[in-house]
Amino acid sequence: MTEIAIHAKNLSRHFGDVTAVESVDLDIPAGQIYGFLGPNGSGKTTIIRMLCGLLTPSSGEVRVLGLEVPAQAEALRRKIGYMTQKFSLYDDLTVVENMQFMASIHGLAGRDAKARIDGLLDRYALRDMRNRFASAMSGGQRQRLALAVATLHSPTLLFLDEPTSAVDPENRRDFWEKLFDLSDAGTTILVSTHYMDEAERCHQLAILQTGHLRNQGAPQALLAALQDRVVAITGGNLRRVKEEALRLPQVQSAAQQGMHLRVLLRSGTADATGYLRKHLSDSTLTLAHAAASLEDVFVASTTGGDRA
Repeated sequence: MTEIAIHAKNLSRHFGDVTAVESVDLDIPAGQIYGFLGPNGSGKTTIIRMLCGLLTPSSGEVRVLGLEVPAQAEALRRKIGYMTQKFSLYDDLTVVENMQFMASIHGLAGRDAKARIDGLLDRYALRDMRNRFASAMSGGQRQRLALAVATLHSPTLLFLDEPTSAVDPENRRDFWEKLFDLSDAGTTILVSTHYMDEAERCHQLAILQTGHLRNQGAPQALLAALQDRVVAITGGNLRRVKEEALRLPQVQSAAQQGMHLRVLLRSGTADATGYLRKHLSDSTLTLAHAAASLEDVFVASTTGGDRA
């Protein structure tokens, strides 16, 4: 049986009359990369802060690495690393000074601290800039420094809150390769993102909207569930075709991508292309089934979608 690193049952958090998270259930396997996918305001950060013990749930139960949270949050902190969305290290310290300071916070000292810092300087390509102030680093360099610091004490579990929101695609790809190295070594990683391509890299994925868990599972399983529900339409006046398609009761969303229109049909539509051929007025259109994307999964999992 797969070991569960994080278990949450009926997890909720209210801020006055505002419901940030409502009745979320999670079972996150150890040693995997588990993703939270959702827009700003979907509850990703609030859930992470509750799982870390930084925020007390309004209701529900949480066990992380076998510890009850928030009751045993202090013991948990020695086992986890946390990389926030906003760069949270010290701009007026150099790379190595930041690492030395955080090593002391984690109780690392002397030869152990030096050996660990030296290893991370090489692993995250920071050695040549070890004496550079954090304020003088690029977004990708600061990201690598933040990840190095978050893993200084070799945590069992790593929380990453939208860690790549301020870096370019090349640095994002390299960052994810580093995450897979950590996962391969046994670290459990929970990462929040609003990038579809990043979410597809995760072993498991939870889709969040307005504080509710709308869907979860392995990305490939979520994609397979939409088989034969996505249709690509090519032809003339696609903007008018989109408007017409969105008036059909079985169409969940329609969005133009380049020279074709992608239409997502609702669950239970027996023949997606046949349905559209029958109800769209332009008989010259070319219709064909298309492979589902994670964007289609997100729209199918959340209420409204493009129709809103």
